[in-house]
Amino acid sequence: MRDAVVVEALRSPVGKRKGGLADTHPADLSAVVLTALAERTGLDAAIIDDVVWGCVGQVGEQTGDIARTAILSAGWPEHVPGVTIDRQCGSSQQAIHFAAAGVIAGHYEFAVAGGVESMSRVTMGLAFTLGGDPFSGDGWQSRYGATANQGVGAETVANLWNLSRNQLDEYALRSHARAAVAQDEGAFDEQIVPVYTPTGVVARDEGIRRGGTAEALATLRPAFTEDGVIHAGNSSQISDGAAALMVTTSENARQHGLTPLARVHTAVVTGSDPMIMLTGPIPATKKALKTSGLSLSDIGAFEINEAFAPVPLAWASDFDADQNKLNPLGGAIALGHPAGGSGARIATTLIHHMRNHGIKYGLQSMCEGGGQANATIFELL
Repeated sequence: MRDAVVVEALRSPVGKRKGGLADTHPADLSAVVLTALAERTGLDAAIIDDVVWGCVGQVGEQTGDIARTAILSAGWPEHVPGVTIDRQCGSSQQAIHFAAAGVIAGHYEFAVAGGVESMSRVTMGLAFTLGGDPFSGDGWQSRYGATANQGVGAETVANLWNLSRNQLDEYALRSHARAAVAQDEGAFDEQIVPVYTPTGVVARDEGIRRGGTAEALATLRPAFTEDGVIHAGNSSQISDGAAALMVTTSENARQHGLTPLARVHTAVVTGSDPMIMLTGPIPATKKALKTSGLSLSDIGAFEINEAFAPVPLAWASDFDADQNKLNPLGGAIALGHPAGGSGARIATTLIHHMRNHGIKYGLQSMCEGGGQANATIFELL
């Protein structure tokens, strides 16, 4: 019986908006991780059956099927195809699901899954300005009567779960503190591919803030509602970055002398309230556990994307989860959230963390625009 295993997982550093990666074209940024993936595995890129690449802002430099332009920018053979997908923030996590499914079905022998987002160069929401409001159709208006807004959704989650601003700010500080410790201890070193730019080398995540205080966060103005609790300090950062994973079967890995890192044990996706948009990881996790036959206690590490601080906190509340296992190396509040690349970035970080600590099962999930969520369980091999 065919399975799907990850034999390598790599990422770029995550750059701040207008930071060290801002001068790098997103196709070239993608090419950096693709090139490193082939080099680390020792595989000839010619054997890759497909590159499944996530990207949300598919306009400007990120349009024209950036998976394909990234492949060609990396110098890979012209016969290697690529496809770009958009499941909003979960795009590159969905890329992993599609690559794994293709491998298990026998459509692929080797597939690359990953994604990219250069939010410095392709402004978030740019596509909304080019062709009208996607929420203005008669069907949407008759059903929901309003334009969806994730920031307002975050305020709604905070209210529904009775999360105070202090709780959200404390969580944000924890994210930065954990990421800083992980960076200092070299937890990211093996997974990060340095990016050489005209102005220098970027080799470390740029968004981590050290020495933050609750008092400093308290001075930040609410971003979405006048008396709200969501602000820039307890929200994910706008970022640049790319990540890629090589997916194949256990048998193919053995034949090519590769040691699998982890198996894609379970992969699910579900819809959720499209106006709030942020609660999907809760039903997605339930679906993943039911599908896998595992219990929450079997999972040794959880990565719930920190789009806004209420998202992982509401998730943890519903599952009564051990928060020591939740985003143990920090999350998007500290590391950043290059939207189309975040799912693969999280998977890369999770798999390496599992390897470093002998964790049998790890689960990742992330909320997605339109009210959806992917959930993936990886099994250490």
